[in-house]
Amino acid sequence: MIEYKNGVFRIGSPKIAYLFRVTQHGLLEHLHFGAAVPIEDASALAVKAGTGWGMAVAYDEEDNAACPDTLPLEWSGAYRGDYRESPIELWDENGAVATDFRYAGYEVTDGCVKMNSGLPQAEGGSHTLAVKLRDEALCAELTLYYTDFGAVLTRRVVLKNIGTHQLYIHRLMSLCLDLAGEYDMHTFDGGWIAEARRHRTAVGAARVVNESTTGFSSNRHNPGFLLAEIGASEDFGRVCGFNLVYTGNHYASAQRSFQGLTRVMQGISPAGFRRELRPGETFETPEAVLAFSDGGFNGLSEAMHHFVNDNIIPRAWRYRSRPVLFNNWEGCMFDFDERRLFDLAKRAGKLGADLFVLDDGWFGVRNSDRAGLGDYGANLKKLPGGLARLANRVGELGMEFGLWFEPEAVNPDSDLFRTHPDWAITEPERENLYSRHELLLDLTKPEVRDYIVASVSSVLDSADIRYVKWDMNRQSTANGTKAHDYILGLYEVLRRIFAPRPDILLESCSSGGNRFDLGMLCFSPQIWCSDDTDPVERLAIQGGLSYLYPQSCMGAHVSATPHAQTLRATPLATRGNVSFFGVLGYELDLKELNPVGEQEIKAQITFYKAHRETFQFGVFSRLPAPEGWTGWQTKTGFETAAGFFRGLIPAAPGMVKLRVTGLDYNRRYRVESRPQTLRVGAFGGLIKYISPVRISANGFLLRAADRFYALPDGHEDFVASGAALMAGFAPAPLFAGTGYDKNSHNQGDFGSEIYLISEVTGHDKNR
Repeated sequence: MIEYKNGVFRIGSPKIAYLFRVTQHGLLEHLHFGAAVPIEDASALAVKAGTGWGMAVAYDEEDNAACPDTLPLEWSGAYRGDYRESPIELWDENGAVATDFRYAGYEVTDGCVKMNSGLPQAEGGSHTLAVKLRDEALCAELTLYYTDFGAVLTRRVVLKNIGTHQLYIHRLMSLCLDLAGEYDMHTFDGGWIAEARRHRTAVGAARVVNESTTGFSSNRHNPGFLLAEIGASEDFGRVCGFNLVYTGNHYASAQRSFQGLTRVMQGISPAGFRRELRPGETFETPEAVLAFSDGGFNGLSEAMHHFVNDNIIPRAWRYRSRPVLFNNWEGCMFDFDERRLFDLAKRAGKLGADLFVLDDGWFGVRNSDRAGLGDYGANLKKLPGGLARLANRVGELGMEFGLWFEPEAVNPDSDLFRTHPDWAITEPERENLYSRHELLLDLTKPEVRDYIVASVSSVLDSADIRYVKWDMNRQSTANGTKAHDYILGLYEVLRRIFAPRPDILLESCSSGGNRFDLGMLCFSPQIWCSDDTDPVERLAIQGGLSYLYPQSCMGAHVSATPHAQTLRATPLATRGNVSFFGVLGYELDLKELNPVGEQEIKAQITFYKAHRETFQFGVFSRLPAPEGWTGWQTKTGFETAAGFFRGLIPAAPGMVKLRVTGLDYNRRYRVESRPQTLRVGAFGGLIKYISPVRISANGFLLRAADRFYALPDGHEDFVASGAALMAGFAPAPLFAGTGYDKNSHNQGDFGSEIYLISEVTGHDKNR
């Protein structure tokens, strides 16, 4: 709901309220962003006039509250007395110019106001407030858009040149906001195979910046971030969340002034950015997303998750179950033919996979990453029947067929580059800079966009293809302005290909999580989190992403061990358990599985499908856990799934208590751990002491037993009250040395358990 009374605006829901007012000098004073308060309390929230600040530059020297440098503002100009960081920097032919935008009116419309720039935006907002500001001297008009999504709101800016002279935009943020209080800034940073690691930085007098200049949202710094009051935890404290519906270079900053105001802003990175704005032209910023929770980080995540699932994900895939897929990449990379692929597909189908995905190497002369990108005719030496025959054969096995593309890049060793070298992004007077032996195609050129649309569409229409993995494996060297135009070109390409084909499941990828952002999620219902499939690493990666993004959009695969990225060996059970808290997939050579491994994967897929709605769309929480453990939970109206993941296990591990959340204190629940098995070979030399016959730890008998037989591992099944489960229950004990107990958890390092929790009635209550 949007209200306006006596110069005060309120955007609110039963959970949150956002208030600001128009001052007598036409500035927009920010009043409140947080728990719901009525518009009638605006005067209590406003800045009061005092004796002023001695050196302050004021709009009225008789009004001590008219100093822009000490007011909490919704928007600020440049070189007009506010010396904090400005959200706008404009130039004319003589250089930087002062900006001073004052209130000029407002309008409220139902729903969202459609963006005209080609940028994606959230859908389904209830109302939009447009506040017009005008700089009369500069002849420029600024419109601030606020769209109400209930527990979330979005902000963006449109700048229009209403004069007769050209202007140049060097910086234009999507939001500027001054918040009272002390905050920590939580960002999600990293790199290739180590994405989304959470970092906390205290916001003080020195500016804290979260920025990408790689041409894309980047694996270095995710565009989403949090501002949390000091001492906030997963379940307590006030937290503000911010994100950007954008895939390009981004910028966010937070800085606390001497007067105790934290200025936060977010938008396109100004690095290398310069946009000409002719008379009558407009420029539109990406949409920024704001959320608030007074229930800690988990409360903030719940609001953001609902927003993504309800308003960002493409309509055809909102709350639509994602398939369990098998991807052939880590299993065979470029080394395959149709016979090998069909053998993998048969094995995947028998294990229960819904979707078989052919990754890189199916087109042109693509036998390595050195050639072929840009040429998308099927390689008939590998696939003599083409894609159509392979897709049909996979379909006969009861699975859908999917395909990998990297359409934005080109290898110099390709027919496309030899024919159109000018289609790549290069600098003619400099040597080319390569990454993975490739260059980016120039998506700012219409002919390049047309080629990509025609090539990919032709392939998709040539066979029964139900899934696309859209990859992009390098960073950009384009300047800031061209990088933005590239992103607009990418959005156009994705619309033209997938809008007519809404039922194709698009999974975005960029060497893993290099473009894990809301802009891509407007087109792709899921994104490949990381090329790192080690579940220990995935706890940090998926855990970091979980603060801002729901598990339904996280591609998560089980791979072979030792893992290609870390050489770490982990239990197959844990690889599955971590992947359950995302969109489950498998990526390994199934031919190398022994019968025990096949049985375990088949059981994992059966379990995941039975509880897929809970894992993909349940309310996600990060749980308190013992030191060295990680706890995750996802909850629907009918069941709760909790996962507890251990790190390195010490000798003689002591007793622990495990806590879940969100249950009714007075109701009783059945708690059952997912049945798991233990490799016989995991006991090594101890097998000699627990076996009825003497067996060598390295002998044939043990290897044979390890292939065909597994020991049961610590299954738990009990009933308890919600109060007990939230206070903390004692799980089965861990392995404590020199013996096997079927009632203990014996997995050792990196072991884990999944607990299903459901309400019980009748005689089961007392079990």
